[in-house]
Amino acid sequence: MAKQHAWAHSAHPRSPSYLFFFVVALSFLSLIALLIYKVDNFASQTKTIVGHNLEPTPWHLFPPKNFTDESRHSRAYKIIQCSYLTCRYAATVGGAQPSEGQEEERRGLVSSRTPPQCPNFFKFIYRDLEPWMKTRISVNHINEAKEHAAFRIVIVEGKLFVDLYYACVQSRLMFTLWGILQLIKKYPGMVPDVDMMFDCMDKPTIERARVENGSLPLPLFRYCTTEAHFDIPFPDWSFWGWPEVNVEAWDEQFKEIKKGSQAQTWLKKIPRAYWKGNPDVESPIRLALMQCNDSNLWGTEIIRQDWAEEAKTGYERSKLSDQCNYRYKIYAEGYAWSVSLKYILSCGSLPLLISPQYEDFFTRALVPKLNYWPVSNVDLCRSIKFAVDWGNTNPSQAEAVGKRAQHLMESLSMDRVYDYMFHLISEYAKLQDFKPVPPSSAQQVCEESLLCFADDKQKEFLKKSAVTDGSSTPPCTLIKRPNPNFFTIWNDQKRKIIDNVRDMENRANAAIT
Repeated sequence: MAKQHAWAHSAHPRSPSYLFFFVVALSFLSLIALLIYKVDNFASQTKTIVGHNLEPTPWHLFPPKNFTDESRHSRAYKIIQCSYLTCRYAATVGGAQPSEGQEEERRGLVSSRTPPQCPNFFKFIYRDLEPWMKTRISVNHINEAKEHAAFRIVIVEGKLFVDLYYACVQSRLMFTLWGILQLIKKYPGMVPDVDMMFDCMDKPTIERARVENGSLPLPLFRYCTTEAHFDIPFPDWSFWGWPEVNVEAWDEQFKEIKKGSQAQTWLKKIPRAYWKGNPDVESPIRLALMQCNDSNLWGTEIIRQDWAEEAKTGYERSKLSDQCNYRYKIYAEGYAWSVSLKYILSCGSLPLLISPQYEDFFTRALVPKLNYWPVSNVDLCRSIKFAVDWGNTNPSQAEAVGKRAQHLMESLSMDRVYDYMFHLISEYAKLQDFKPVPPSSAQQVCEESLLCFADDKQKEFLKKSAVTDGSSTPPCTLIKRPNPNFFTIWNDQKRKIIDNVRDMENRANAAIT
């Protein structure tokens, strides 16, 4: 009977144990697959500072950014890691924040130092913010400005948050945010809470003519403005470097340009007007300038820049420090303002500026015949020739103007750039009638998260432009708000000088004919 029972037991074995493990493994794999799907789906909706899941701005179209150089899963991991985890990890592990006692000691040291007075052009901060001086800025104004913005910057208690709407060309956004992070590091505990809408494309959009009587313009920051716009100019990304065209951070780049400018004396420099750039940017001025390329007739040397070809040779033929061996350097605006202006002014050559419409934050310091020569966009080639002839006839005066331009740019150190940013943000923050709060869709950005997204070349440029420690001196002292007539008088004086130069040209042309 026992044998029969044993036989019956062996004929109906229990389910093998491996079936249980199979079910567990299958469940685990399903969970992993679901998790990967969720992560991929979440990442596909996350906007990043390098352009993931962002379309170009509708007001300035450019090819969408391509991220096909990495797998979908690795891209999703990077987006999650850099966007949501890195800053939190850095805050808990880094331990770089000074103690309260150390911070008090640093502030005491800073407050005991006497800062220099800010340069005169800092006064234009008041003019840029004048529309909101009396009525102030509400959160509704900020939200309405979103229609014109590529991103929103919110600083709260020294932390930077960014709400992304559209992609920016190349690495503009990355380097702009890096600059603000360096400002916060340079002046820890001093940068106020603020809420700013920012556009990273070239042309201003808040037109004075479209603002109805009694209504307020929308507050919008960008890299340039004009007399006909309310857009608020902010230092552009290239002050921290422009890796796509191999341009170094400003302090380093200026040193190289100045060194290159000293390779030859003024009298040994080529006595012609030089321009090298891209005319194919919807710029009537640059297209007209291409017609002036005749060294015998107009005293010029105009070179078309092919950036694709330059990239193939590592930009060896487009080093800015190698372009200062001409007595005259031409500045022609592109699609709008151009970052090239600061490099042209740095050469020590006589800068020839062709009737610029746009201005960035520091160009308010430019005065015709003092640190540049005004060239007319009417009868352009003849106007350039007159400038060249005048300079060759008056070499010491022409050299002095070029040297003053170079001195102006030397005085515009990164310390002054940060000071301008600090005072602009501080004065703007005073006008807000609400407490800034990051929107729920905003992401915190820190140095670590930004470097997490950067490629190798971008990391190299970013790290070289990093502020190493908090400043031991406070920002320069902002000049008190000037009389409102100051800006009108300033512009009238510059207009009179330009008109005087035009009269000189007309008399010279009349004598020839």
